[in-house]
Amino acid sequence: MSFIEAKNVYYRYPQAEKDALCGVSFAVEKGEYLAVIGHNGSGKSTLARLLNGLLQPTEGEIAVDGISSADKSRLFELRRRVGVVFQNPDNQLIASVVEDDVAFGPENIGLKREEIKERIDFALAAVGMEEYRKAMPSRLSGGQKQRVAIAGVLAIRPDVLVLDESTAMLDPRGRREVTDVVKKLNRENGMTVLAVTHYMDEVCDADRVLVLSDGAAVMEGTPREIFSQKEKLQKYELDVPVPMRIAELLKEGGMPLKEIFTKEELGEELCRLLRKI
Repeated sequence: MSFIEAKNVYYRYPQAEKDALCGVSFAVEKGEYLAVIGHNGSGKSTLARLLNGLLQPTEGEIAVDGISSADKSRLFELRRRVGVVFQNPDNQLIASVVEDDVAFGPENIGLKREEIKERIDFALAAVGMEEYRKAMPSRLSGGQKQRVAIAGVLAIRPDVLVLDESTAMLDPRGRREVTDVVKKLNRENGMTVLAVTHYMDEVCDADRVLVLSDGAAVMEGTPREIFSQKEKLQKYELDVPVPMRIAELLKEGGMPLKEIFTKEELGEELCRLLRKI
């Protein structure tokens, strides 16, 4: 059994004329990084909310480490084990001081003061915000606010981190700050990550990609496998990462580039060619 399993999941919002999700099935292994992409209205955010029981499937089942989201007796445990970071950090920051905000979750699950302090220290260190523990969230940048929101989730010590368009409202620097933290948590701490995003460059960091379109899972594979099918992606109103687009334009101009996937590969290729001049 996989760590996260979704089996033939359907969901329809009240008064909606059609399903937001239509028979979606997928699995995620422990410690894996899965990116979920799709056009607006494809069902990405609905899926994120289903994963920790904020919504319940109309049909089908979602389970995390054997805990079904339909099991109401274990719903609290499920929500503790699956932490969700939403698009707007201001909606998740509730205290006037950063460390108090991070402490909110541990306090509400009844931990002792000593353990709460340890968890605050751990969470702020994990997102690189230790020096801001006494700061006011309202005075932080967008990227810093989102890192504090992630710290608040980490203080619960979840097994799964779900990012629901968590970089959508950030500038490029803020997006980089958040994605660097997420990569570190996944690679160094072994945290299972499910990231909903519409930034294709962020998808390159994932182990696998799930593509949704009109509520259905239409593609699944590694980032290279997915982005190698540009015409199919365009059919689903998606594009390839910016470095790939730049490389395509350079090739059209006569530059003999190898296959490019990431900005690092593009930089290496350009340096290689420039050394020959």
